[in-house]
Amino acid sequence: MNETIRLTAYRWMTLTRTFDETMVAMWKQGRGIGGTFSERGHEAVSVGAGLALGPDDVVAPMHRDLGTYLLRGMTPERIFGNLLGRQMGVSGGRDSNLHGLGDLDLNIIGFISHIPQAIPTALGAAMAFRYRDEPRVAMTFVGDGGSCSGAFHESLNMAALYNAPFVLIIENNQYAYSTPLSQEMKVADIAGRLPGYGLAATTVDGNDVEAVHAATTDAVERARAGGGPSVIEARTMRMLGHAIHDGAEYVPEALLAEWESRDPVRMFRTRLINSGVPETDLDALDQAAATEIAAAVRVAEAAPLPNPESVSEGVFA
Repeated sequence: MNETIRLTAYRWMTLTRTFDETMVAMWKQGRGIGGTFSERGHEAVSVGAGLALGPDDVVAPMHRDLGTYLLRGMTPERIFGNLLGRQMGVSGGRDSNLHGLGDLDLNIIGFISHIPQAIPTALGAAMAFRYRDEPRVAMTFVGDGGSCSGAFHESLNMAALYNAPFVLIIENNQYAYSTPLSQEMKVADIAGRLPGYGLAATTVDGNDVEAVHAATTDAVERARAGGGPSVIEARTMRMLGHAIHDGAEYVPEALLAEWESRDPVRMFRTRLINSGVPETDLDALDQAAATEIAAAVRVAEAAPLPNPESVSEGVFA
């Protein structure tokens, strides 16, 4: 990363963290927030990977990839509006959740809550780019648990076979809801299973935004140049429960403490300061994030609820 991209990454990471903390606080205050899935600990993955994409590329983020939604142009106002069930929300008030935040005008495919169904969907976009001979790339994300599903393996086999311009980020955050990695699969190296499909696979520190960005940039450039699909396993930790209602008492405190000492936002801030970036510059970005998120909440809370007569609009079933 050059200095400009490093500060851009920090800006999006701190905006994501501020959004996340505000969302969790509002849920605990009973302020009408719907489905709440914290991204705490995943900021380096969603921001580092998302920054590697070009404006014409397509991405299908998951519910713990808030940073990708934000940096692709989905405003905090629209996302808070969605969580509060407001008409201005991404789904027009139909889904008060982080699910379904799709906007094809931003080249964002909405999250499909049945993991890992975003993989074949994003692969379909990648195959369309290949058939049309367009220099575009499709990216999506999956967790460690989703990497054990049939759709994961069938999609990667097809992606490799047809040399699709496709990048998959595995967010190995140690737990599939309450199931630890050791009870999900026999091996701990998820990326190590994938060269057998004939595609590139690598493992990075998912709490290091520069490592994630470097690996993803290589994968995107390779895909755009016709080099085929890649998989990147980003090892990180889910610092809160599956959703806010899950206290995650099943996670050992020592494991959380180990990863808390490697908090991705704090770790990157320290690295920037040690490299000569004035601390006051980072404080200014932190303050700007706090101001932007507070304003977004005010706008969303003041926005009207949807007209009940519109409930059947956009329903195709």
